[in-house]
Amino acid sequence: MLRTLQAAWPATRFTWIIGKLEHKLLSLVPDVEFISYDKRGGFAEFRRVRALLAGRRFDVLLHMQLAFRASLLSTLVRAPVKLGFDRARARELQWLFTNHRIHAAGNQHVLDGLFGFAEALGVHDRQLRWDIPVPAAAAAYAERLVPDRRPTLVISACSSHSLRNWRAEHYAAVADHAARAHGMRVILAGGPGPVERAMADAIVAAARLPVLDQVGKDTLPELLGLLARASVLLTPDSGPAHMATAVGTPVIGLYAATRLVRCGPYFSRSSCIDRYADAARRFLGREPEQVAWTYKIERPGVMDLIQPADVIDKLDALMRQPPRR
Repeated sequence: MLRTLQAAWPATRFTWIIGKLEHKLLSLVPDVEFISYDKRGGFAEFRRVRALLAGRRFDVLLHMQLAFRASLLSTLVRAPVKLGFDRARARELQWLFTNHRIHAAGNQHVLDGLFGFAEALGVHDRQLRWDIPVPAAAAAYAERLVPDRRPTLVISACSSHSLRNWRAEHYAAVADHAARAHGMRVILAGGPGPVERAMADAIVAAARLPVLDQVGKDTLPELLGLLARASVLLTPDSGPAHMATAVGTPVIGLYAATRLVRCGPYFSRSSCIDRYADAARRFLGREPEQVAWTYKIERPGVMDLIQPADVIDKLDALMRQPPRR
């Protein structure tokens, strides 16, 4: 959406209030002023951002985040137009903090919903690109891990919600198939937290063929560089799915607890596994059309609706396609 507005309004200056973690990656984007916000900083962090914005005026605030914390931050931005979601989607009382709203729409992918902000401003020519620069050091890191044209499968095994995670032995079975059937290099990626570490250890222990464990060893820019050189990413509903999309790498996403059609990787939905409908029937006793669009079926065992054979079929199909340039 930002790229779309930049293309339509090349003289416009943009300021982005962004979370501290997300800033580590998005700060690479040029021609944008970033104001990072530490969500754990409490009122002291709120006062710091207020001081940064004191005396400033903007023409438009695009209030694109539904969290109540973001609505509180929006009160610090002085702008005559405060554009938010339509009343039906303005959860967590967002509608109280805006004076203009985007057009109401039916059930949409998250990205399509965000493009409603551009359309409300009269910009309809979508730019479906991210163009996040990869720093030279991050590119060098990725090249050390993927130095040649040998196909590479990156597994980012963990979501931020543990009930969206797949079994370690399932990942190991896919890794073994990738190496054996396609001669793929398999690399584990992920953050430094204890859940990611335990998952990586379990995958390495279950795999019969070697995998390269890089969990906790990279930065977000380095991960972006690695994904840019990879052939395929395997992951549950997670941030790396969208990072891979940003650099044009196909994603095999694992979706049972969450709706693929709402939040899956934008260009890779056909290569993902979608078991949300099965989950709705088994765990809720309802058809998916009867479940709220944003509802997450985060129940123990829900990811077991996806089996290694499902993923192997998707991987085999991707590997039959011509390699990316």
